[in-house]
Amino acid sequence: MTTPTIEGVQLLTAADGEAYDDARRVFNAMFDRRPRAIARVKTPHDVAAAIGYARGRALPIAVRAGGHSVAGYSSVEDGLVIDVRPIDHIAVHIDNRTVRVGAGVTWGALDAATQAHGLATTGGRMTTTGVAGFTLGSGSGWLERMHGLACDNLLSAHVVTADGQQLIASETQNPDLFWGLRGGGGNFGVVTEFTFRLHAVGPTIYGGFTMHPRVEAPKVVRLFRDFMDDAPREVCGGAILMTAPPAPFVPADLRGRPAVSLFAAYFGPVDEGERALAPLRTFSPPAVDNLGARPYVEFQAMTDPGNPPGRRNYWRSGFLSDLPDDAIDTFLACGVGATSPYSVQVLARAGGAISDTPEDATPISGRSAPWLFHCYGSWEQPDDDRHIAWVRTTEQAMRPWSMPGMALNFFSAVDPELIRSTFGAGKYARLTALKAKYDPENLFHLNQNIPPAPTQ
Repeated sequence: MTTPTIEGVQLLTAADGEAYDDARRVFNAMFDRRPRAIARVKTPHDVAAAIGYARGRALPIAVRAGGHSVAGYSSVEDGLVIDVRPIDHIAVHIDNRTVRVGAGVTWGALDAATQAHGLATTGGRMTTTGVAGFTLGSGSGWLERMHGLACDNLLSAHVVTADGQQLIASETQNPDLFWGLRGGGGNFGVVTEFTFRLHAVGPTIYGGFTMHPRVEAPKVVRLFRDFMDDAPREVCGGAILMTAPPAPFVPADLRGRPAVSLFAAYFGPVDEGERALAPLRTFSPPAVDNLGARPYVEFQAMTDPGNPPGRRNYWRSGFLSDLPDDAIDTFLACGVGATSPYSVQVLARAGGAISDTPEDATPISGRSAPWLFHCYGSWEQPDDDRHIAWVRTTEQAMRPWSMPGMALNFFSAVDPELIRSTFGAGKYARLTALKAKYDPENLFHLNQNIPPAPTQ
């Protein structure tokens, strides 16, 4: 086999040894794929050349930014990976509170750049998450109740389409494409640059977490639900069922044991934060009380230690139409059967600015949902079946209170029926028509795929 080449583009193949292995490694260790080549692109022109190379050889294409796709879409066996990580520019415009960011940037890097000016936009809850896939799949983050989803803050995007065209998508340029990018995933092209709206946030906020032994979860989660139902949109938070880590801040008798942790932040004035979050301390005396004033970038990184790359992951999630006591008890009961100390379950309050955006303004659905749940299975050894079964059992148990619309980024596996129900019939039809316009051959199919509508 001849060595692949694309003029002006660095290509890595298996012959490059460690560099190739480093470049193909992704967050979810369940996917250990060996691409025929990895194109390290630096410009939109490079992206167009890589697309043309793959089309000419009938190679499947995967697009890789942060590599966090839990479904494994960031790589492909014996195909071409378009690796956009070298497109890593960040330009903060203080005068109009916007930021232009390359598709290869992670949220840790973007937050650091914007926080130098006391600005932020809704970003991932892990610093290593890529801006690109996160935004295209909706973008749920701690700031969402205050400032909406990441896709709600997207102002424009530079896109390379399946035929190599370089387009700008915004409310005034290719607005149909712009609509599809805000939740329709990577179906319509390779985005090389995003422009986001920024908001005054930090650089110091009030937030953190408390932790209780799991035996207190029935009381703590109920009280947390009541607190969040009445909380202003400046407050974000989630109840997390977890195994307490063997960390110095955890009391010795709780380390390695089931626990419930309440993550919360207040995004109003810092001096109001302690009063706003004070009820979290009064549910019952927490074993760990980490709440306090801290840099926003520190709060954004707080879940990083519990989610390192290189573990095996399987996720399911859903919106909840309500969170009655029966739903809480069911969720807690599922936690008893957790198959790994690294797995977590989350109940989080939605609402606020998420529901300000009209339902038809983006492909995203479920904007009226008051609550959501995540079940994240995470483990180390290739003993997958029992861990996957636990996650799916949890999802099934929550069905009586579930409603459609959860962003597909939070699913390890999707099927056509899930995709259709997530968007709803009207939006799905609009998305398939958009796909037919911008990618009629379904070149970009390694994603939560939307097939092109049949030609008339």
